[in-house]
Amino acid sequence: MKITITGSLGNISKPLATELIQKGHSVTVVTSSSERKEEIETLGAETAIGSVEDTAFLTEVFKGSDAVYCMIPRANYFDPNLDLDAFTRKIGNNYAEAIRKSGVKRVVFLSSIGAHLEQNSGIIQRYNEIESVLNTLSEVSITFMRPTSFYYNLLAYIPMIKNQGFIAANYGADQLIPWVSPNDIAEAIAEELTTPLDGRKIRYVASEELTGNETVKILGEAIGKPDLKWVLISDEETFNGLVNIGMQPKIAQGLTEMYAGLYNGTLGEDYYKNRPSQMGKTKLADYAKEFAAIYN
Repeated sequence: MKITITGSLGNISKPLATELIQKGHSVTVVTSSSERKEEIETLGAETAIGSVEDTAFLTEVFKGSDAVYCMIPRANYFDPNLDLDAFTRKIGNNYAEAIRKSGVKRVVFLSSIGAHLEQNSGIIQRYNEIESVLNTLSEVSITFMRPTSFYYNLLAYIPMIKNQGFIAANYGADQLIPWVSPNDIAEAIAEELTTPLDGRKIRYVASEELTGNETVKILGEAIGKPDLKWVLISDEETFNGLVNIGMQPKIAQGLTEMYAGLYNGTLGEDYYKNRPSQMGKTKLADYAKEFAAIYN
């Protein structure tokens, strides 16, 4: 198959490209950085250099593809001038237009747990909007991938662990967190891209379900802090903590609301009704080795 993937050589797109190439598919990787060209071509893929904010570029790259993988690039949450909603909405609309104009018939979109919610989901709400936009496309089969909480988001707590000796958040503690590895997401996306589909499909991806307390026990043992604790704090404390480290207040509010939804069960409500039939291969104990290497 001729497959186009966005996301350059990110945490998901690199293992995705690698797997597809190993299985004999022709892969084009979209990147905004010309510096990535050599590394992409070393993998065995072609490079398309341009921006996902450029609809004409996307349309041209998508033409002739048997399937495309679309994702929203991560934005800088500490940029005071960023309008995250507008940024995300624009890229979602660009994908829809490029898919329609290029004639692509098979699409996999990286959405998120909580995308079933129209409100009270914080920064995840924008994925509900994009799914709705993509759902207006006719004669296109789309899989909406809805991964859970990424293991690597735990890296953001390293300064807190070093300075305060614990993880403090408005979720977790004694409540379950469905965690996921980017490698497991990539494997699921590869399967979807190369499997025929007629219509629409929602697929959740998770690697392991653990409480916050179970999570810190595994991390603590990996970094030599077996007594590491997960401390539950209020939404207000969470918001203030994010703003104090320089995060844009509107985004900090959106993250706080998202985490609150994870803790009270609304964010994961549809996930628990439609759990993956099989969890991913990468467990937190596996990821903890990577976490410890970065921590130390």
